[in-house]
Amino acid sequence: MTLVAAPARLSTAAATFEADFAARLHWSADTDAAIEQRVADILADVQKRGDAAVLEYTARFDGLSAPNMAALELTQADFKAAFDAIPQAQREALQAAAKRVRSYHEAQKKASGESWSYRDEDGTLLGQKVTPLDRVGIYVPGGKAAYPSSLLMNAIPAHVAGVQEIIMVVPTPVRGSVATGGSGEGTSTRGERNELVLAAAYVAGVTRAFTIGGAQAVAALAYGTATVPKVDKITGPGNAYVASAKKRVFGTVGIDMIAGPSEILVLADGTTPPDWVAMDLFSQAEHDELAQSILLCPDAAYLDAVQREIDRLLPTMPRAEIIAKSLTGRGALILTKDMEEACAISNRIAPEHLEVSSTDPHRWEPLLRHAGAIFLGAYTSESLGDYCAGPNHVLPTSGTARFSSPLGVYDFQKRSSIIEVSEAGAQVLGTIAAELAYGEGLQAHAQAAEMRLKAGAKPR
Repeated sequence: MTLVAAPARLSTAAATFEADFAARLHWSADTDAAIEQRVADILADVQKRGDAAVLEYTARFDGLSAPNMAALELTQADFKAAFDAIPQAQREALQAAAKRVRSYHEAQKKASGESWSYRDEDGTLLGQKVTPLDRVGIYVPGGKAAYPSSLLMNAIPAHVAGVQEIIMVVPTPVRGSVATGGSGEGTSTRGERNELVLAAAYVAGVTRAFTIGGAQAVAALAYGTATVPKVDKITGPGNAYVASAKKRVFGTVGIDMIAGPSEILVLADGTTPPDWVAMDLFSQAEHDELAQSILLCPDAAYLDAVQREIDRLLPTMPRAEIIAKSLTGRGALILTKDMEEACAISNRIAPEHLEVSSTDPHRWEPLLRHAGAIFLGAYTSESLGDYCAGPNHVLPTSGTARFSSPLGVYDFQKRSSIIEVSEAGAQVLGTIAAELAYGEGLQAHAQAAEMRLKAGAKPR
């Protein structure tokens, strides 16, 4: 069977463009009701029974039969052994990527993650105290997918922020288990561990780790068990069960975001080799069938050239079937009247990844207001950002870049306001506060401020 990747061909000049555009963008974030109920039951059970429930669900879904939670805990020796076991090229790549990610986030902390204060004309001290979270949990996918790069992107900014304990959960399901898409008949006392993930944990400095996953792992991190410490925040990607669980435990703990399917939007002026752009579209389409890859360009002949490269390159891709379904189901090649219009459409989409594939990307960058990450110039492929450029690859999806940001040092910090009012300042602020408090009918507020207005009033 010949695979065909046929992204929709749209033109902003067409009378049906708005309707066609909306249909192509549509994606529902609603979770299946059965999943929601199952997740609610798992969370409640883990909150009630702790380790016993986690062990039971790990056996049921991952096929991993363990006598106790100690058997599911990874050690620093495990991390080091994995690091030593992987090929030297992988060790060097992990270390190089980690160094760049750390350097970027250290600069980010210096720019936006430090405490600050000032004194006003009355000598009152005002400021903000920035402190790291005490303990965070990182969810790292396992089973069908394993992402050591995501581990680096979650753990390193936490370390840079000053978090003292980083608890990782990573499922290591047995082949044939429910978690691997099997019937659930596969059982073992040891699951399939991804050595590159464990090596990344060594490089990134993970404190503790448990081979558990799914909603039960989220519950263990959120509520704590006799073995798994309760954390302050949970970050990291996961399947529909993990996403639902994160939504439900928010408020008990913080979470980073609820991520949808991967996205790439390429703004092209027609000067980049079309096979480069075709492969960039593939880079997100290969994640899964619901991923979205869109190309905006004012040159119809260039769109034709990119489509020809898609047709030529698709048979060479190991994940060709997934790419074909993604591009055909959600992809689009859109003809715009000019680059300005392309930028305006990009802002409407607010994509996760935005490539400006142009000879003069800095001409267009000021027009781009909404994107998780912006990649400037033909040589800046999105894949470099995924692994080693430095900025975080955990990005807002599904249009949420309109109001949210990439994962960063700031996600592992909290801010406290600092106020130290001087005696002179109390005379000025007390009058203002009392007036407003009386207006709100809060007499105690008003009188607390007025007591400090009395002539010669001094603390005892």
